[in-house]
Amino acid sequence: MISPREGQLVTVAEDGSSLDGIVFHAQSLLKVVVAVPDAEHGALFKTVHSKQLTGRRDAGAHDDALRGLIRRAPSAGRGGPRNGPGGGGGRAGHTRSAVHRTTGR
Repeated sequence: MISPREGQLVTVAEDGSSLDGIVFHAQSLLKVVVAVPDAEHGALFKTVHSKQLTGRRDAGAHDDALRGLIRRAPSAGRGGPRNGPGGGGGRAGHTRSAVHRTTGR
């Protein structure tokens, strides 16, 4: 088991086979999102247990396609629209402030 970092080259072992991959996002100490090659789609993201990962040093044949997928994907660290400033508004029905109330003159 390794301590995964974003962008780290890894090998994913599952079902008796192994795939080269790149860590996209470490959700926790156990769940890791990894970009792996796929025969039908080129590359895709897969959530795996960190025990399935081993580090690798040499570049693989599919690393360029995996990096391209990671570049096109939105940032993994970004939260939803209510996660602080710059993340969009609050509730959709309250986009403007209230108008000024007159005093009846």
